Amino acid sequence: MTEKHYGGASSHGMKDKAPQNKSEIAIKNTKDNRALDINEDDESDDSQLTLKDIETLKKVGKIASETIKYAKSFIKPGMLLLEIAEKIESKIIELGGKPAFPCNLSINEIAAHYTPSYNDTEVAKGLLKVDLGVHISGLVADTAFSIDLENSEENKKLIEAAELALNEATKKINNGIEISQIGGVIEKSIKSLNFQPIQNLSGHAIEKYDLHAGINIPNYDNSSPIKITPGVYAIEPFSTIGLGKVRDGKPSGIYQIQKSGNPRDNFAREVLSFIDEEYSTLPFCSRWIHKKFGTRGLVALRQIEQAGILHHYSQLIEIGKGKVAQAEHTLVITEKDKIITTL
Repeated sequence: MTEKHYGGASSHGMKDKAPQNKSEIAIKNTKDNRALDINEDDESDDSQLTLKDIETLKKVGKIASETIKYAKSFIKPGMLLLEIAEKIESKIIELGGKPAFPCNLSINEIAAHYTPSYNDTEVAKGLLKVDLGVHISGLVADTAFSIDLENSEENKKLIEAAELALNEATKKINNGIEISQIGGVIEKSIKSLNFQPIQNLSGHAIEKYDLHAGINIPNYDNSSPIKITPGVYAIEPFSTIGLGKVRDGKPSGIYQIQKSGNPRDNFAREVLSFIDEEYSTLPFCSRWIHKKFGTRGLVALRQIEQAGILHHYSQLIEIGKGKVAQAEHTLVITEKDKIITTL
């Protein structure tokens, strides 16, 4: 799941001091537990990924890969996006994981952050991007693919461009390489098929319970000297026939805890407690809240948002209204190796 790049770190983690609840502990762990190397002795060391972590990351990657295969087997033109999202998220749970964020199903010029509401009537059509995430205990796999649902040669070429860029970028990334070099191969690959990369969307580092953990991997050569260090990264090229940038669109119904706080209403506090316990600092959606609490839960969600506790993601729209394709994999980078967990 991408994020519009505003500059600086991309995480929407808590900004304020909070009680020692699950969310604060999760954020403290992500800031202190930088994945600098593999701890082969599997001892507790906040500067290293343990072998247990690596095995869990492989497991969630496999679940994500199996879910992608499943999604490709049933998605057809005219299906309700709500049905597609529910089937994908249920499959993740069936395979032993949890959704790391709501399934994104973005059509044509909507580049990202469309997830169906509980009563959504939109259907699959055009150029559909399917972006899903899996986690176990906050360790995440993030992956995406695009599918042409109107037998369009242009759509197929856009998909080819995004997949080519992803393939070349996964070859390029290694410990110590500058992020601008990865962006350069993405840009070159997409432009070689006469499309544009989306410059203000990026790949990202991932840490425990932190989907966007600071380092952005650009989709073009941004001349940045920042280098890749060992850790977990999602690479996600976006190709477009448009102008190569996105703008904020409508509210997506996707949220994330961004700071501590307490709404005044007792029931809203109950809903917030559920969000904190169930999702911690990972994104969630209004559809999930409605499934648990009904329409009363949506009222509580608005109150929690009005209290400034939540970040509400916007749908991201290509500024020239050009169609967009996406491809994505998650990788574990070590001192001397790399593992594509979502293959």
